[in-house]
Amino acid sequence: MIPGFGAITRSMFRPKSSDSINLWGLHFPNRVGLAAGFDKDGKLYKELYNYGFGFIEVGTITPKAQPGNPKPRMFRLPADEALINRMGFNNSGVEELVERLKAKRPKDLIIGGNIGKNKVTPNENALEDYRICRKALHPYVDYFVVNVSSPNTPNLRDLQEKEPLKRILKSLKEDDAQEAESKPILLKIAPDLSNEQLDDILEIVEETNIEGLIATNTTISRAGLKTSTAKVEAIGAGGLSGKPVKERSTEVIRYLKEHAKKDFPIIAVGGVHSKADYEEKLAAGASLVQVYTGFIYQGPALVKQILGA
Repeated sequence: MIPGFGAITRSMFRPKSSDSINLWGLHFPNRVGLAAGFDKDGKLYKELYNYGFGFIEVGTITPKAQPGNPKPRMFRLPADEALINRMGFNNSGVEELVERLKAKRPKDLIIGGNIGKNKVTPNENALEDYRICRKALHPYVDYFVVNVSSPNTPNLRDLQEKEPLKRILKSLKEDDAQEAESKPILLKIAPDLSNEQLDDILEIVEETNIEGLIATNTTISRAGLKTSTAKVEAIGAGGLSGKPVKERSTEVIRYLKEHAKKDFPIIAVGGVHSKADYEEKLAAGASLVQVYTGFIYQGPALVKQILGA
C-alpha cells in the first residue's frame, strides 16, 4: 500500500459520529458491517476498515481450499442495482485465513467468521467441516456465522431442515463451551424460507441457544426484475442480491421479531443501498446491518452516507 494512503482513506470515509452498540459482550463502533463474501480470505479487512465499517465478516471459509464454480460466476444487473453470483465458496482454506488474521488489526474492528462445508463433503459429514472451521478460527474472530443457506453449493440448503440444522448448531455450541472464552454463534438463513420454515428456525434458536440470526442470504427468486427475462435466463443459476431482495429480507426480519418467544439479535442484510434502507432494517427489528451489493453500486462513501456523518 502507498504510505499514508490508509490515513487519507480513513479521514475521507470513516464516519465521525457513530451509531455504536454493545452486543454479546462486544462493542461495535457502528452498526454497519460488510457482509461475508466480499473478503472471503481475509486479504483486505484492514484496508476495508478504512471505509467506515463497524465490523467485517470474512468467509465463507471451508476446511480445505476449493476453486468454487466455473467462471463467469458473478453478474451485474445495473437496471436492478443487483448482482447474481454462483461463486460456490471459492476460498483458500481455513488455515490460510488463520495466518492472515494473526496480523495486527485496528483495535476497535470486530471480525466475524462465516463458515461452511467443502463441496465434496457429503451432507451427512457436513458437521465435521463446520467443527474444523470453528476450532481453527476461534482465537482470531469475534463471532461465528454458520452458512447453510447459500444456493451455490449443491444440496447445502438441505441442511436448513430442522433436524440436521439442530445437530450442527448443538454440536458447535458444545464445542464452544469447551473453550476458555465463549464466542457468539449465529445462523445465516435464506430469504426463500416459508413462514412455517421460519417458525422452525425460531424453535431451533430457542432449543440450541445460539446467539442470533443473519437475515438474509441471496435469493433464488427472479420475480419483479427490470432486467429482461432473456438476459436473466442467459445468466443462469445463482443467488440474487441487492435491491430486489430488500423487501423480502425486511419481511423475514419483521416476522422473526414478531413471532420469537425470546428476544435475540438479528443482523440484517439484503438491499441496503441508502440511509433509508438502513433505517428500515432497524425499524423491522435488526440490531446490526450489513452491506455488500450496495457497497459495490454506491461506492466507498456508503457507510458515511448511511450514518449521516
